[in-house]
Amino acid sequence: MTPIQDHPLRFALANELHARPFPVSDAPCTVAYLAIKQPGVAAARDRSLDRAHLIDLLDRHGAPHPQPDATHYAGQIGRHWLKWESHTEFVTYTAFATGVSERAFNPVDFEVFPPDWLHAAPGQRVTSALVRVVERPSEDEIREHLADWFVPESLAVAHVLDRAAVAAGDFRIDPAGHMRFAIFVAPETGERRIGRVIQRLCEIETYKAMSMLGFARIKDLAPQLGQLDARLTELTVEMSDDNHRAEELLPQLLSTSAELETMAARSEFRFGATGAYEAIVGQRIQSLREERFGGRQTFADFMLRRYEPAMRTVKSTEQRLKRLSDRAIRAGDLLRTRVDVERSAQNQALLESMDRRADMALRLQHTVEGLSVVAISYYAVSLAGYLLYPLTGLGVSKGMLTAAVTLPVVAGVWWSVRRIRRRLE
Repeated sequence: MTPIQDHPLRFALANELHARPFPVSDAPCTVAYLAIKQPGVAAARDRSLDRAHLIDLLDRHGAPHPQPDATHYAGQIGRHWLKWESHTEFVTYTAFATGVSERAFNPVDFEVFPPDWLHAAPGQRVTSALVRVVERPSEDEIREHLADWFVPESLAVAHVLDRAAVAAGDFRIDPAGHMRFAIFVAPETGERRIGRVIQRLCEIETYKAMSMLGFARIKDLAPQLGQLDARLTELTVEMSDDNHRAEELLPQLLSTSAELETMAARSEFRFGATGAYEAIVGQRIQSLREERFGGRQTFADFMLRRYEPAMRTVKSTEQRLKRLSDRAIRAGDLLRTRVDVERSAQNQALLESMDRRADMALRLQHTVEGLSVVAISYYAVSLAGYLLYPLTGLGVSKGMLTAAVTLPVVAGVWWSVRRIRRRLE
């Protein structure tokens, strides 16, 4: 019996769901995390450069290479366990090392990524972080560590995953150029749970940073958007003024509309990506299942106060750009309607002028016809006089002959001309 034929993508799509498992880690450990994005339109980047950069790092440790066209990799490099992932716009490197340094968040812990290798990266750093994972001490000791390691004003801390751990971070860049996260793990917490917490924190930071690129974009667009808004309003006001001709306003309006459409087209991907990244940030925070620690703000609280306003600004700017484009389209339609109406009025006036000229031409034609009857009759009477000239020998004078034929000739010519005109009409 012939087995059923599988779709060619069946296994690839099924395996994609299992391509990026959560890392497994124990406490204590140190995690160095790095996210790199190529400048420009990173979604259409040459991904072979990312893979070559990964291979360069692996070759320094004699580690095996990933499969061709791989989008993820995990393996041992020296004393670190490396996890590499390729995403739509960026790639991430996560290096796990057993144990922690005596100095919390020691910049030396990040030297798993050599400086010259970082300098040769095919892109720019979106974010980097050091994660310190230790066994959970007493709450008083946790508070002391938080006071020493983080900025209190922006610190976010919470019990996560049903009190399996306490996670903390202030989302500030330290003097070494990295974000800092601390995880205090309960003794009974398993390795997979620890790995989930680590990955969730790294993803929150990464997608937060990527979504803030949309906020940076709207800050660049704001001045130009304000100018286009003012110009569009001015053109709309001028449209209602009869002193401004529609033919003069239409090119200006089309130019403004083209600029708005160009701006929208160039920003469409970034706005869409920002919305997607924002949703992921919210989902990752929700999956932590936070409980408040000592009255401190949670990660959700931090995002609500610091992050959500930026995202709302991005959304409002996106909507404003769309509204301006719609306004420009409506104004263009109105102006084109005004042009059509003005042209219709001009055409009507032209037709009326043509009617008057045709009427004058008809009258002139009738006048010419009357004159032509007289002229033709004159020559016809002369010819008739020559034709009847022999009758003068019978005692009839030439004047009498001319007078006798004039009326019949004129009547005949008039009748003939009228008949010809009727046939033409």
